[in-house]
Amino acid sequence: MSKRLVIALGGNALGKTPQEQLQLVKTTAVTIVDLVAAGCDVVVGHGNGPQVGMVNLAFEHSATHDAGTPAMPFPECGAMTQGYIGYHLQQAIQRELARRGLERPCAAVVTQVVVDPADAAFSHPTKPVGMFYDKAQADEIMARTGYTFVEDAGRGYRRVVPSPVPVKIVELPVVEQLLEQHTIVITVGGGGIPVMEKAPGDYQGVAAVIDKDRASARLACDLRADMLVILTAVDKVSVNYRQPDQRDLDRITVDQARQYIAQGHFAPGSMLPKVESCIDFVEATGATALITSLERAHDALQGQTGTLIVKE
Repeated sequence: MSKRLVIALGGNALGKTPQEQLQLVKTTAVTIVDLVAAGCDVVVGHGNGPQVGMVNLAFEHSATHDAGTPAMPFPECGAMTQGYIGYHLQQAIQRELARRGLERPCAAVVTQVVVDPADAAFSHPTKPVGMFYDKAQADEIMARTGYTFVEDAGRGYRRVVPSPVPVKIVELPVVEQLLEQHTIVITVGGGGIPVMEKAPGDYQGVAAVIDKDRASARLACDLRADMLVILTAVDKVSVNYRQPDQRDLDRITVDQARQYIAQGHFAPGSMLPKVESCIDFVEATGATALITSLERAHDALQGQTGTLIVKE
């Protein structure tokens, strides 16, 4: 029986422009096909932070500069980025499969992810998106639209949206069917399009961004994956990161991971959500999670690098 992996790709695997992304996904595809060639069934989740900001900014700029283009709701911007990132990944993976003479289907699924309307994140939006404005412009837009703006690192004011916890993946049955046919599935792009379930089967998009590591962990739990693999810019998780006494971690338990979190070793918005997502997956399934770099993923699965998170 094939080993079932859910892989969460970090932003370093995708770049910030379509041209850069087309080049970077070639390396991403090699890693994914390495795992397929080793006998794994692979499901790929990915981020979309730079991409969704770019799309949102383009429509916003066009709509406010008399180009006749309507403003695009944020969930639709997320759907657009799922589409073009999935398209690039599909092409790169298909090309790499063909280069090696491997026959394996690959498909990207535009994915909705249900969030809870009562999630505390909706009362405290924190995720910056879109373009920068001066205070007068931001105040005018807030009065007109009800958006929330905050000052961002001295560069101006940006819209912020909530980052709620993923509850349910709407297209999960489709992903499962594809996976049973040994399809390489690209899904929960950008953490999935956040939706609220108004009634059974009735979903409504909401302006939010779901963390892609948390969405990938939810997916891995629901698919009963053998392993959650979070790919980032470093080979291993470290404590005292970038300090003289930095120490790389080869293997930690859930309890040890929680202790390191309490001691403040993992930065919010960086390593913290990755480690927390691994904890959620390991506790829910008893399986193992792995954090490593894109380039060393195959080596990490052979035990040569990476940080394993285990139950005990």
